[in-house]
Amino acid sequence: MAFGQYVNLDFDQIKSSIRDYLRANTNFTDYDFEGSNLSIIIDALAYNTYTTAYNTNMAANECFLDSATLRENVVALARNIGYVPRSRRSARARVSFIVDGLTETSTLTLNSGIICNGSGTNTNYIFCIPENITVAVVNGVAEFNNIEIYEGNFVSQEFTVNTSLFNQRYILDNSFIDTSTIQVKVKSSSSSTSSVTYKQIDNIIGITSTSSSYLLQEIEDERYELIFGDNVIGKKLSNNNVVTVSYIVTEGKDGNGASEFSFVGNITNQDGGAINSGLISLVSTDEKSRDGDEIESITSIKYFAPRIYSSQYRAVTSSDYESVLGYIYPNVESVTAYGGEEMTPPRYGKVFISVKPRNGDFLSDQTKRDLIRKLKSYAVAGIVPEFIDLKYLYVELQTSAYYNPNLNDDSENLKTSVSNALTQYSRSIDINKFGGRFKYSKAVSLIDSVDSSITSNITRVLIRRNLISEIGKFAQYEVCFGNMFHVQEKSYNVVSTGFTMQGVVGTVYLADEVIDKDKGRIFFFTYTEGGTPVVIKKNAGTVDYMHGEVLIDTVNILSTVIANNVIEIQAIPHSNDIVGLRDLYVKFDMSNTTINMVQDLIASGENTSGSRFVHVHSYYTPTYTRNSNSAVTTVDSVLPSTAASTSTTSSSSTGTYNNTMTSSSSNTTSTSSGGSYSSGSGGY
Repeated sequence: MAFGQYVNLDFDQIKSSIRDYLRANTNFTDYDFEGSNLSIIIDALAYNTYTTAYNTNMAANECFLDSATLRENVVALARNIGYVPRSRRSARARVSFIVDGLTETSTLTLNSGIICNGSGTNTNYIFCIPENITVAVVNGVAEFNNIEIYEGNFVSQEFTVNTSLFNQRYILDNSFIDTSTIQVKVKSSSSSTSSVTYKQIDNIIGITSTSSSYLLQEIEDERYELIFGDNVIGKKLSNNNVVTVSYIVTEGKDGNGASEFSFVGNITNQDGGAINSGLISLVSTDEKSRDGDEIESITSIKYFAPRIYSSQYRAVTSSDYESVLGYIYPNVESVTAYGGEEMTPPRYGKVFISVKPRNGDFLSDQTKRDLIRKLKSYAVAGIVPEFIDLKYLYVELQTSAYYNPNLNDDSENLKTSVSNALTQYSRSIDINKFGGRFKYSKAVSLIDSVDSSITSNITRVLIRRNLISEIGKFAQYEVCFGNMFHVQEKSYNVVSTGFTMQGVVGTVYLADEVIDKDKGRIFFFTYTEGGTPVVIKKNAGTVDYMHGEVLIDTVNILSTVIANNVIEIQAIPHSNDIVGLRDLYVKFDMSNTTINMVQDLIASGENTSGSRFVHVHSYYTPTYTRNSNSAVTTVDSVLPSTAASTSTTSSSSTGTYNNTMTSSSSNTTSTSSGGSYSSGSGGY
């Protein structure tokens, strides 16, 4: 709920009420309050009343989670429903190195504590490991591969249990703790050589009187307190027990981005002897540091606390998975989850999850594995969570903005202002989330409102998916747009950037041929030296216009014009409002948005008859191929063509094919059985 006002906070109204009260007294009926010293007393009374009213309002609002503003109060209210806010999170990286030239050594141990110095963009931090790592020595070589390291330093704190103290508390001194790294060990006494590891729990379900467990809660100043059992719920600590708590003190998100590491750790052999650091190879980076984060914000606590409480730390519905994942993985910008029974064909017993991280575009494979492991404690038995990469659905605009040169004749400045307005909209919460929607009406109204000189705009919408090719492999591809396509029967509704394929000389493109309003077929074509398009494979796939799906039959792609093995596939949407359904993440692509400023000669009065008015078409001018501002790469040469195709005629390389065009399909030989189906969408 919003901040509530329970008593009057208008200073002037309070003063007026005091005057009215005094005037009701016969002694002050004709008294001039403003012209006397009594006005000072009235001001003092009004100020005191105002202060009291303000404190009353604050006290009332701090009693509710939605309206509380002080962190201590928000945390306390969340604690009442069993929610523990996330602490800072240490950035994590993965490194590898080799120790060579070992003699008379069977094993090596990488000792816990500080391991590396890490550096990156404006970062220079220490990284550590929580536990010893031991590997075998083979032929004088020990390999430490894919070691996960944590930004920060391990700190230990010790408590001695004194049962004579009333309500002894176990408060961790540091406020920069990553609570996910806390390790608690309890010894029976200071002289004991063995210890019991206590496990942190989120709730008391399944906890018995003998469970070695503890609860964690945030207290004042962003510090944390451990709470142990009472022999009813959890095992109670005994007098003279020694509790040792170790944890990482971290810089949070500042540790992200470290990509170069140097070894500063301690390695010993099976006898405890130190290893000469000269035997250690250079540290290679398997994965730069990521996922570091600050302590959970007040806004986040207000959002997640009631949702986690509602789910009771169990993931049953898709919304439960979304809430739990946002709780256990702080680097979530947006998340979507849906059951396998919603898919076609259904995949029962699975829940599919897609995440847009705040830092980066995709989750790493290791992060996916870590999250699946954590979700097991929340998931219902028999349900298997599976992470799939999100699919970016790019929105591009082609806009022509009319302006009155009498009011503003600086077209370049106007163009910059339009671009800035659209860029700001591209960063809005309307778009950047699963289930986000590009709102056409908002975009065109933003353009019109940029400057009083802009009289109107004609804006066309295009949508795009990026297909990631399996280079040098036979594969099929499915590219889903999740939005219905517009169908122009004598034009091309689906076009692409260039690529090369086995058995064909030159750059290949794909386009669609309409069969009916619902279906179409994909064909491949190239250009002759004179710029004439030539079909080299007529039946290369299908298009489902109603569901916005492109299926490409088995093909061996050798290279792509766009960098990173990308083929950009562009389509015309049926609706100008673009919605990101299920695992589609709508992204407004300003780099491929074009803005053209057009003088409005009618509005300026120069040509009131409209005889010289510049008309801008509101429909799409068909093109064979897609033009892109994305980074390009060198197209590799391919084998001579084995295709036999009939030549086709066309009036220009930028127009449409003749309706009577005929072509034969390619005779390129391919092994269908060697193809592999592209997982999911075949794109990002």
